[in-house]
Amino acid sequence: MNQPMISLDSLLQPIDVDALEKTAASGGCSSSSCGSSAKPDDMDAATWEKIKDHPCYSEEAHHYFARMHVAVAPACNIQCNYCNRKYDCANESRPGVVSEKLTPDQAMRKVVTVANEVPQLSVLGIAGPGDACYDWKKTKATFEAISKEIPDIKLCISTNGLALPDHVDELAEMNVDHVTITINMVDPEIGAKIYPWIYYNKRRYEGIEAARILHERQMLGLEMLTARGILTKINSVLIPGVNDEHLLEVNKWVKERGAFLHNVMPLISDPAHGTHYGLTGQRGPTAMELKALQDELEGGAKLMRHCRQCRADAVGLLGEDRGQEFTLDQLPETVTYDASKREAYREIVAKERGDHVEAKQAAVAAVKDVAAEAKLLVAVATKGGGRINEHFGHAKEFQVYEAGPKGITFVGHRKVETQYCEGGWGEDATLDSVIRALEGVEVVLCAKIGDCPKGMLTAAGIRATDAYGFDYIETAIGALYAAEYGVEPITAVA
Repeated sequence: MNQPMISLDSLLQPIDVDALEKTAASGGCSSSSCGSSAKPDDMDAATWEKIKDHPCYSEEAHHYFARMHVAVAPACNIQCNYCNRKYDCANESRPGVVSEKLTPDQAMRKVVTVANEVPQLSVLGIAGPGDACYDWKKTKATFEAISKEIPDIKLCISTNGLALPDHVDELAEMNVDHVTITINMVDPEIGAKIYPWIYYNKRRYEGIEAARILHERQMLGLEMLTARGILTKINSVLIPGVNDEHLLEVNKWVKERGAFLHNVMPLISDPAHGTHYGLTGQRGPTAMELKALQDELEGGAKLMRHCRQCRADAVGLLGEDRGQEFTLDQLPETVTYDASKREAYREIVAKERGDHVEAKQAAVAAVKDVAAEAKLLVAVATKGGGRINEHFGHAKEFQVYEAGPKGITFVGHRKVETQYCEGGWGEDATLDSVIRALEGVEVVLCAKIGDCPKGMLTAAGIRATDAYGFDYIETAIGALYAAEYGVEPITAVA
């Protein structure tokens, strides 16, 4: 193809709709073709249609599409030792935290505003900050209003599962085809260490009895969703010394009951958050401990490894949060939905995804052809679009890939507490935290890196290069792996 290419780097900035429409008219594919139809061989067409633009259910889609959570459901019916909900906090990045609670009407105004300004938006979720099924009237009213105004947006909820069985029929009627259930145990004795109490049928339960009821309701809800063809993602919080070994059993149970994905997340444990675990010194897992368990779970329920443990008011691509751009005081009093930006964006992304799929397949095949058993752990600085397009010093996180006999796989992400470049200057002190975040990583790929941080990374045993800047991630990793083991490098795809 000789047509000019619009980079995804530019697509992820504020979008010129006229320019996008011209590009789409000049040869961009429709959303029903190219990469969008390149479904995995082990998935039926109906399931692929549900997940192909959902950033949480498809690792490939998370490079291109954004999610939005609206904080309309503050009430909760259980207490978790890792949770402390905050309703007026802009500084913490974890579930259960929001800057402001919304009414369904306010949520409607916010969603339309975001849909007009964030063309990557494909999914609307209600993840609390309490429980979406327990605070059901607000959840239902929000979904009903928004689905009428923006009928092509996907609807999702996240729930602890206690009240879920009471609302499965209504979820099916509203065409909610993605539900996340947090399941941390299938053994009530372990559950009693995680949940101090639950509130069920107008009564408070504690200890093993509370955990037993919660477990039974979670399994019932999961089975009901599976029977209705609703896709389920299971979130499990990895708590060292409490449920780390037990999550192998959780994975078996949820797979048997039809879960589509199992997402094992690290415990976030900081005394400043005020949670029971944070205040009592319960540590979270290291990045390599999390990876080791995820590796052990391979072969069970399909794993999600690209979760970012989003706030309950998150907006934007996974790995970014633009929620503070859309607080109530910044919203227009009246707003009308304009579909043009989202439609133009999907046209362009369809073509880019097609190119990306071809490049990825070539790189994976080439890595598999290398006669080597070695594995290479690579961290990538990216702003999205599946490309290496972020400056090392500006990276808020690194996406981590593993190249080896099985090809190239995404294995997780590493958050950076403090960016190396603050205000345009590199701070050597902050590089220590970046190096800690890159535990186990052998190579860092970025769009640009200075000699000073490159030298400090080298001293820490980590190679860094910007030689593959703006290439597709898999193409660059494939070329790197091939060169590492003495074969002809893979030709980069622009």
